[in-house]
Amino acid sequence: MDVPQRSVPHIDELRNFYVGKDINDVPKPAVVLDRAKMRRHCQSLSEAVDSLGVNFRAHVKTHKTGEGVRIQAGKSGKDIKLVASTIAEFEFLLPVLKEFKDNGRAVNMLYGIPLPPSQVSRLAAVGRQLGPGSISVLIDNVAQLTHLTRFYDEAGFAAGVYLKVDTGYHRAGLPPSQLNKSDLISESMGLEQKGKAYFIGLYSHSSLSYNDSTQKQAMANLEGEIDGCLEALRLNAHLFPKEKEITVSVGASPQVTAIENLVSSDGTLSDDAEHLRQTILRVMNGDPDGFRTKLELHAGVYSILDVQQLSTKSRARLGDDEDEIAISVVAEVCSVYNKNEREQPEALVAVGVLGLGREPCVSYKGWGIIDRNAYSPDSKPDRRLVVERISQEHCIVSWESDEGRRDGLPIPLEVGQTVRIYPNHACITGALYGWYLVVDEEEGQNGTRVVDVWVRAGGW
Repeated sequence: MDVPQRSVPHIDELRNFYVGKDINDVPKPAVVLDRAKMRRHCQSLSEAVDSLGVNFRAHVKTHKTGEGVRIQAGKSGKDIKLVASTIAEFEFLLPVLKEFKDNGRAVNMLYGIPLPPSQVSRLAAVGRQLGPGSISVLIDNVAQLTHLTRFYDEAGFAAGVYLKVDTGYHRAGLPPSQLNKSDLISESMGLEQKGKAYFIGLYSHSSLSYNDSTQKQAMANLEGEIDGCLEALRLNAHLFPKEKEITVSVGASPQVTAIENLVSSDGTLSDDAEHLRQTILRVMNGDPDGFRTKLELHAGVYSILDVQQLSTKSRARLGDDEDEIAISVVAEVCSVYNKNEREQPEALVAVGVLGLGREPCVSYKGWGIIDRNAYSPDSKPDRRLVVERISQEHCIVSWESDEGRRDGLPIPLEVGQTVRIYPNHACITGALYGWYLVVDEEEGQNGTRVVDVWVRAGGW
């Protein structure tokens, strides 16, 4: 089913125009993605997942690109497990997914919200192209089972099913004690017996860890999600078939990337890390309530990071914004107010809500952070420039206030200068653009030369 979407120029036209240019010389504002940083983040999490022996499902909603999916999937022959938040992503990524299948890698795509009826036919159309076993859905209401049956009728095979558990975030799902609301579990198992659904397991997504500020908190949030799903299994054990292996799928980027704290070069772990490791082993190697279980982690923005992610401090080995955040918005300085025009020095930059987003971050009062290389190439000052106020098409940059410290220090920017702004929330910022200008810090020029263009999936 072809649904009209906002069009973008052909990829050849984009590459001919942008590739080889310096990001200081492109039309602005523009969104930039550092491929080398993305590769590094994906590799480090992949190594931790492999070391612990758990399964992983990558969310694609942050970047929504085929090239990004290839990096998340890696070059091994492992099966491909992904989550997408819109059907447009499924459709856009079809060529890459078929490529994986042609190379012998099984593909399973999970639609990341409880199944809405208007999307069943489009989802089934994707499923017909990818084949049996390729599509999974979330369920948290018995009324959705009718749409699950319709998917079977239109796709010609049963979708995989995760029951959505609410472990405290309250965005979607049912609490463990109410997972069988209106006989949801019983009815779902009945559909499986008829061959019209395939029960995979329990799924939780909790972003409570976005408010964390220590490794200990991130690891505790992951453990809490696992425990919440195990509680759901325990409270409803009589309704699940004992012979099936049940997947416990949990995660959000801060708590999932916290597993990297469990991979220590010298083998020693903190008490908190060891406690999380034991919880993971209980799912993988134990026999919770008589069931065979396995653990699946899912995350998305880990691949790019942003100011919010770094503020959680979920991992021991992370650098500053300039070292770790793969996404930035390049924009021009329009004006500078350093001579008492304002109560404190400020600069006007030509990007606003429509090019940066308006997502808050719990760790500071601002809407983005200016790359220090714009004003301090040789050293890192004890203060940083932030986007303090933001309007539709422009923003105000000032020194970050430190407990009321406002001493009139001039803004070290010039009219016409290009700055890179690290956004609070990469997923929102990326969605404001049709394509990324891709740079690679490992290919010289300080990561400022455009080496490729990646078109994003758009619409719904």
